[in-house]
Amino acid sequence: MLSNGILQGKRGLIFGALNEHSLAWAVAKQCAAEGASLVLTNTPIALRMGELNTLAKTINAPVIAADATSIDDLNSLLKEAQELLGGKIDFALHAVAMSQNLRRGKRYENLSYNYLLQTLDISAISFHKFLQTAYQMDALSEGASVVALSYIASQRAFWGYNDMADAKALLESIARNFGLIYGKEKKVRINVVSQSPTQTTAGGSISYFTNMFEIAEHTSPLGNATAEDCARMCAMLFSDYTRKITMQTLYHDGGFSATGIQVNSEIPWKQM
Repeated sequence: MLSNGILQGKRGLIFGALNEHSLAWAVAKQCAAEGASLVLTNTPIALRMGELNTLAKTINAPVIAADATSIDDLNSLLKEAQELLGGKIDFALHAVAMSQNLRRGKRYENLSYNYLLQTLDISAISFHKFLQTAYQMDALSEGASVVALSYIASQRAFWGYNDMADAKALLESIARNFGLIYGKEKKVRINVVSQSPTQTTAGGSISYFTNMFEIAEHTSPLGNATAEDCARMCAMLFSDYTRKITMQTLYHDGGFSATGIQVNSEIPWKQM
């Protein structure tokens, strides 16, 4: 693992790590290697089903159970995290997303609206709730950095990505709007990393994920960005090297987002 100590002495909060295949876990490992002190958090049911408690011991990071959609849980989380870390939070990662419509195979033209509301609350509004709660508690340090994970389906139509595309679009809007407020008042940066399709537990719930992954891999001039690539990108955004980058959706996808049809490429198109 590449490490340059760029987060030495910084305190971080990581939402959403579940197991060794999680993007959030890759980010946590990289941040720890860069010298940061961390608190990891996920829902109580995720902690029971996943491997986070075991993994967290390898980087000496405490784990706090919290539902990111619950204001009460967020208040308790931020209070306890600051106590454990010994001060305000210098950086945070939001890697929280879930869609029952996707999991249950409901197509976009036949969504359950109850599930849609859950998708938006968990995958996007939880980001607003975290930022609002942290703002009210003054839990983020001067010049802190917050990153959320997204996907290009927030801006383009992708078959099978379903209501998660709507949630990612809302997530990116929240980053811009809160970035304006936080930046003016506390020089806090809020950005979004729009990551390549990545082999994760969450990705497995997306219909045609293999097609999405392979097409992006063959279309992108540099190929897909891996979980480890994403972790290094996030660590850089958390560091002092990016103090003037905020309110941006940064496409971390090997060039896929800027590439047209490649007529000389052997892209493995498959019938959907």
